[in-house]
Amino acid sequence: MFPVARAAQSLVARSIQHTAVRQAHRKREQTFHDKYGTLVLLGGATVFSAVWGYVLTQLNIEWGFSPVGRITPREWRE
Repeated sequence: MFPVARAAQSLVARSIQHTAVRQAHRKREQTFHDKYGTLVLLGGATVFSAVWGYVLTQLNIEWGFSPVGRITPREWRE
C-alpha cells in the first residue's frame, strides 16, 4: 500500500506544480482597479481639494483664535 500512496502523493504534487506554472505564465486580465484606480484616486483628491478650498475661502472664518489684545475689559459698576 505504501508505494500506491507515494505514487498518489507524487501525482497530486505534480498536478499542483503544473497548475502553478500555468497560472504564473498566463497573462492576467486587468481588473477595475488596475484600469481606473489612479483616475478614481485623482478624481477624489480633486473633489476633496475643491470642496475644502471653497469652504476655507468663502466662509467668513476669522483666523487667529486668540482673544489676547482684542478684548478690552469693561469698567466695573458697583
